[in-house]
Amino acid sequence: MEYEKLRIKDFKHWSVVLHERPYYLGRVCLWANRADAMDLMETTPEEQKEFFEVGSDVNIALYDLFLPDMMNYSAQGNVTKHLHVQFVPRYKEQRVFDGITFIDKQWGKSFTPYDQDFSVPDETMMKIRDLIKERLDTLEEERETL
Repeated sequence: MEYEKLRIKDFKHWSVVLHERPYYLGRVCLWANRADAMDLMETTPEEQKEFFEVGSDVNIALYDLFLPDMMNYSAQGNVTKHLHVQFVPRYKEQRVFDGITFIDKQWGKSFTPYDQDFSVPDETMMKIRDLIKERLDTLEEERETL
C-alpha cells in the first residue's frame, strides 16, 4: 500500500502514519518531516517538544480506541533509513476490529518476529487510519478550547 494512503495526520515536524504491516492493532509511526533526520538524539529542541506532544496524543488515541495493555516503542531504522519511531500497542488478549481478529502472539516478549501469514485488507487499514485521525483531531480541538 502507498505510504501517502497510510498518512494519518501531519504536524510541523512529525507525521503520524499507520504502519504498513499492522500485526498489532493501531501500530503507527511518528515520521520525522525533516528530510535529513536520521537519529532521535540529533533532533532539535523544537522537534523534541513536538514529538512528545504528538506522541502523547497518539498514546491517548490508541489507548482510547483499542485498549492496549501496554505500549512498545521502537526507533531502529534498520530497514527504513529515515528517523521514525514506532508506537506498538501490545495486547494480552485478542482484539477484533472490523471482523479481523488481532492476536499478539509475542505478548510478554519483543514484538518481533511477526506473524508473516497475518494480513489486513486495505479497506480495514483505511478504517483504522480514519478512526485514529478522528481521535487525534478531537484531542487537538479539545486542547484548543482550553
